[in-house]
Amino acid sequence: MKFYLAPLEGITGYVYRNALEKYFSGADRYFTPFIAPDQKRVLRTKEKRDVAPENNRVENLVPQLLTNNAEHFLMTVRVLEDLGYREVNLNLGCPSGTVVARKRGSGFLAYPEELDRFLEQIFEGTGVKISIKTRIGCDSADNAFRLMEIYAKYPLSELIIHPRTQKEYYRGVPDQELFGRLASYYHASSPVCYNGNLLTPPDYISFTEKFPQISSVMLGRGVIANPGLIHQLKTGEQTDRKKLRAFHDEVLQGYQEYLGTDALFRMKEMWIYMSHLFTEHEKYVKKIRKAQSLAEYGYAVDALFAQQELLPDGPRKWNLPQK
Repeated sequence: MKFYLAPLEGITGYVYRNALEKYFSGADRYFTPFIAPDQKRVLRTKEKRDVAPENNRVENLVPQLLTNNAEHFLMTVRVLEDLGYREVNLNLGCPSGTVVARKRGSGFLAYPEELDRFLEQIFEGTGVKISIKTRIGCDSADNAFRLMEIYAKYPLSELIIHPRTQKEYYRGVPDQELFGRLASYYHASSPVCYNGNLLTPPDYISFTEKFPQISSVMLGRGVIANPGLIHQLKTGEQTDRKKLRAFHDEVLQGYQEYLGTDALFRMKEMWIYMSHLFTEHEKYVKKIRKAQSLAEYGYAVDALFAQQELLPDGPRKWNLPQK
């Protein structure tokens, strides 16, 4: 099985990726948070920083692009090629309302004919490998099999399927039964990867029992909640408290180096997920969330690590952001 780290905007930038690889190695591939080119800029400052080779200490990094404009896509690919990248990923999965309103991400799925023309243009315009991360539709999954037909026309390096519609965001349970049917229907040479709610070891085991033929999975929120998850799935070793603290401290230091006191906001976002790895974490997370300085934040984090245990199989219940 190959394990991929899903991109989460505001969390899985190069600081996070480097620390994860150092303390909890195991991911076979990392994907950057999406790059959204427009008429004025191909790469914004933060995007340039995130893909700069000198900032990344992971071996297999794939930039993700979010656009419905073939010219913008190809311009960005040329810039990334100059940086040494030989593969990119097209984001057809983002469910954000502002993204969808511009016919990007999973919003593009509502226009299959336009999507088909777009794919034809980008595959004709570059020899760089292109993978796709997709949902199964926008308002409904009625066009899911039509989307598979379109994808099968092109030489994708991989098709990553998240079996929810845009309308579902991250609510409910992904439709694994439909995923299985779509994966079987997708008659192409490129492999299929699964993404969606593999949050704990039992989730992963259940999935592999249902789909032994699938050889790659993409994990997102489960890894942010338990940074040792991929390492645990590969080795059987549970997440180590000392390693987790060292990982946390390195991420914090990395953010401080280029964000200063704004690092506090990035760390708070990470704790929305990672707090669920600890027993009885609620009162500590409230203090983390209310911290107005890095010193206050540090006291709250110290107390959580000192006074609570890690859950051996990861979070036992979830109350994560649904959008």
